[in-house]
Amino acid sequence: MESGFSIIHLSDPHFGPDVDVAQVEALEALVPDLEPQLVVLAGDVTQRAIHGEFQRAQAFVREMGRTAPVYVIPGDHDVQWWKRPLIPFGSSGKYEKFSTYFGPTLAPTIDTPDAIVTGVVTAHGLSWGSIGFSPRDWTVKGHLPRREIDRAREVFSRADESKTRVLVMHHNLLRGKSSGRAGLVRANSALKNVLNSGVDIVLCGHDHHDLVEMVHGVTVVSTGTISSRTRFSRPSCFHRITFDNRAVKVELYRWESVRRIFHRSDAYTFARRRVIDETAIGIFSS
Repeated sequence: MESGFSIIHLSDPHFGPDVDVAQVEALEALVPDLEPQLVVLAGDVTQRAIHGEFQRAQAFVREMGRTAPVYVIPGDHDVQWWKRPLIPFGSSGKYEKFSTYFGPTLAPTIDTPDAIVTGVVTAHGLSWGSIGFSPRDWTVKGHLPRREIDRAREVFSRADESKTRVLVMHHNLLRGKSSGRAGLVRANSALKNVLNSGVDIVLCGHDHHDLVEMVHGVTVVSTGTISSRTRFSRPSCFHRITFDNRAVKVELYRWESVRRIFHRSDAYTFARRRVIDETAIGIFSS
């Protein structure tokens, strides 16, 4: 494989009724050959946040961990929001099962010689911050609390200037290409705060649709699902992201159901340029 720090970027396997065992087995066979330094699993590891689903997800993470460290963050399907709906304090119970299997820190930080990786929790279930105009989105859409982005900004500010800053979040930061839907309530504000956090690369999931964009010098990558819950006739997929001090390369691997393999298809390359733009607006319509 080519030189540079590489990340396998997965999301939304939805372990449970919709898991595709063939895809999981294909990933477990392929990922070691791709030689990543890190595997990112950007949420929705389960379908219904029940123990059996978390146990299967944990087994998958352990298998991926034989190749490289695995970074896991919760998605909206992993949150037991019905335990404390709309209660603004003592919300840790919502993440009790996730924490049991993946540790008490919901958005950990991994510091390597080449990169620093941290996350922000955007999946809160039914909470005041996630309530928008459509009731059907109240437990699906996420929101980005100020405390989360402030913590990420602090992590990046302490990092050596030579390190690439990678931010992991579950909900798609940019509006979906096919769905036309923003993953976050108050999406404009969230986007501006993320772009101004000092980040270089943002890794998302949730929308079940692949999207790669350069936004004000920041590479934003949303990956699709690894399950049967595909949308808009898009096959399951994942990304391999490689970067050095000159460029970011994003490779898309799509599921081919007939041959039962993931094959490399689209590729994107962006010149590295860190820009913190205090006036970054207008990405979303009002």
